[in-house]
Amino acid sequence: MAGKIRVLIADDHAIVRDGLRAILSAQADMDVVGEAAHAEEALEKSKELSPDVVVMDLSMPRMGGLEAIRRLRLQAPDTRIVALTMHEDDEYFFQALHAGASGYFIKGGSAAELVSALRLVSQGGVFIYPSMAKKLLGDYLRRATGGAEKDGYDTLTEREKEVLRLVAEGRSNQEIADLLLLSAATVQTHRAHIMAKLGLHSRADLVKYAIRRGIISLNE
Repeated sequence: MAGKIRVLIADDHAIVRDGLRAILSAQADMDVVGEAAHAEEALEKSKELSPDVVVMDLSMPRMGGLEAIRRLRLQAPDTRIVALTMHEDDEYFFQALHAGASGYFIKGGSAAELVSALRLVSQGGVFIYPSMAKKLLGDYLRRATGGAEKDGYDTLTEREKEVLRLVAEGRSNQEIADLLLLSAATVQTHRAHIMAKLGLHSRADLVKYAIRRGIISLNE
């Protein structure tokens, strides 16, 4: 990327924005072009300023960081997004990446790690905070060693495969029911069957499974 990395900071706490601005402005290859105190402002500023990278707090008031990431990806597909959060949690991680984030950064991280994350995503890479990467790798290895990766996808009916995809995309039971002309109770039954057949225990497990199988992609 030619020139400086143009960064927009979106966080509802002024003290956090001040700290991030100080860190990033000290980098010779970065330029903080704006700040936003809530999700709607982040979308407006992104449209106005065309940043290369948006640092987006997930716990934003009003719209919320995840929805802001989804809308920003539609509004500006070339803008990269680093999700900023306190949560070292599988479900938050996969929701953020599926929404369109290119990075997942824990607020307890160091300034050097944040700078490295922004440089990486600005070049088209994906940044996963080290403790999250270690946890996810460990989980994958345990499942693979135990044979859990040998799943029962082929045992799903065509309807169950449709429901699996829509659930992984973040649709609610009622939204799926409306799309497939079913009752919400029937959708819930399909979900239960899918979980049982695939040996999954939560929506986060289902999203991870769908990504591994190529049923959904992180940039959809």
